[in-house]
Order: sequence, then structure tokens, then C-alpha cells
Amino acid sequence: MHSMAQSAISPVEVRDTRADRRLLTAHRITACAQGLALEHGLDGFTMDDLAEAAGVSRRTLFNYFPGKDDAVLGGPPQLDDRLMETFSAGGPSGNLVDDIAEIVVTVLRESPDTPADVARGREVMTANPRLIAVAHQRLQECVESAMVHIETREGASFSRPRIDVAIALVLACCHLAVDRYLTGDTDADLADLFLESLGTARQLLD
Repeated sequence: MHSMAQSAISPVEVRDTRADRRLLTAHRITACAQGLALEHGLDGFTMDDLAEAAGVSRRTLFNYFPGKDDAVLGGPPQLDDRLMETFSAGGPSGNLVDDIAEIVVTVLRESPDTPADVARGREVMTANPRLIAVAHQRLQECVESAMVHIETREGASFSRPRIDVAIALVLACCHLAVDRYLTGDTDADLADLFLESLGTARQLLD
């Protein structure tokens, strides 16, 4: 059960820090999990098969992901504490949408995903609709965890409807950026395409 899973791993830039090595290991595991899911179906491989394909021990695998769905979807973004402290304090720009966008850009630029990785992830979710529901639930959990920082930032002026619109706008721009990224007709990276979509949205709303 090696062939497709192993070939799914995309070469990424070598990093030095322990955190970056952990990120790359998680990336490799997810690439293998997605390859196995496409080759055998989501229920057609075990965690032992995944550990073997990714070249890690079963114990190491479970230290990264508690189950197959998590491994296939990949881990949640790891947000830098200093970045979130700056955001909670009202920075870096003072504009809510721009500062949420700054967090998104940081996550996108630190991700080792290539266009092939993004395309493979989308293909897996299309082939396994239950993952869409899982991914949506995880996204909602991520949004709710961010509310603590947003409430701290907004203080007495906090308005959940206003925040929901801001987050929906950012997520829509992310979706549009991914669509353009996967067409292969641009040399721009995903973060730049996201910022371009956000800029277009701003122009339309002005």
C-alpha cells in the first residue's frame, strides 16, 4: 500500500526548527493519508497502513492525529502567540478585516502545501462527502476559538453579527483564491491571490 501514498508527498523547503520539522511530518502524514484514501477509499486502509506509508511509528502517528479523518484533513493551523496578542490588542493595522486577513496570510505563507497538495485535498473531500461535514465542524470550532481574541479586541463594541460578516467575507475570499490557485494560470501564491480577492471585495463595497 505504498505507491500512490508515497508519490503524493510533495517536496517542500527544508526547515530547521523543531516546530517546522513537526509541521513537515504532519504534512507528510496527511499527504500519505490522502493518497491512501484516493487509492483505497477512506475505509480501505488502517492507521497501521498509514503509519507504514508515512514512515512513522504507530505511536508517533497518534501523537499527530487521533484518527483517519483528522489525518486526511490535516491539523488545524498553529497560530503564533505573538501574532494573536497583537491582534487582541487591536493590531497590527487597527482594521478588523485587514487584521483577520493578516492572520490568514501568515497561515498560508507558513504552510508547506503546493498546488498539487491543495488539489489532492479537494479531490479527497469530493470523493468522501462525510469529510466536508467534518471540515465544516472544524472550521466552526476554529472560528469560535478565535472569538475570545475578537471579544478582547472589540471590548464593549463587540457585535457578533458584525464579526460573522467579517469572517464570512474573509472565508469567501479564501475560497476564491483557492479556485484561482488551482487553475494553474497564475504564478501568484495562495496568500497573494487571497489578498487580491480581498482587495476586489473592498473595491466593490466602497
